[in-house]
Parts: sequence; structure tokens; C-alpha cells
Amino acid sequence: MTLIELNRNKPNRRDKLVIMTEIIGVAIKGASKTQIMYKANLSFNQLKRYLTLLSQHNLLKKTAYFGREIYKATPKGVEFMELQRHLIELINEQRPRNSVKPHSFNRKAKALLAFSSRYDAYSRNYLST
Repeated sequence: MTLIELNRNKPNRRDKLVIMTEIIGVAIKGASKTQIMYKANLSFNQLKRYLTLLSQHNLLKKTAYFGREIYKATPKGVEFMELQRHLIELINEQRPRNSVKPHSFNRKAKALLAFSSRYDAYSRNYLST
């Protein structure tokens, strides 16, 4: 099931976390900026902001491949994507079908970004040995 199918009850605008998850999904096996931009349906300015954010939180890694910049999802990014998809599934299961008010992900975004910093601290302390 794709994120668009999971997010079908929302209005036309996509949530920031959904966009971040789509970008990570495109970059699972590695993708250029252009590929990510077209597959995630983003403008170039939006893409730059999201790539910066995802790279800062160690969810994407930029590498050079035959002179081209390639973005690849990190293990932490894959885990973020799986958690986000699971949250969307849970919300869609519990949401009434005739719900008029769109569901906000702001608290979940903050929680997932907090998870990101806790994961970084955990990996530095326990996984680096």
C-alpha cells in the first residue's frame, strides 16, 4: 500500500511527514535530486529544504557516484519511514469515514524528530563499540 493510498482521507495538501517519508522511499536504493523531485512531486525549492532537513537528522546520506550526487536512505531513515507508514495506517483505521476536519501530524512530527535525536545518542553510545 502506498502513502497516497494510506493518506486518501486527507485533503489535497500533503503533510510534511508524508513528504519526508515519500522522499526516503524514493531514496531507498539511491536517487538523484531530479529523480526525487519528480517522484515525490516537489518543486526544486521544496526539495532543497527537505533534503537539508533529512540530511541534518541523518535520515538521508549524500554520496558521489560517477560524478553525480546520489541520495540514499540511511538505516535510521528506513526505520523512520516504516514508523511513519505504521502511524498513518493506525490513524486511518481509527478515523471516522465521514470526518470533515483533517488530522494534524504536528505532534507526531515533533515526536519522530525527538526520536531521531534519541536514536543518534543511543547509536553513539551503544552501537559504536
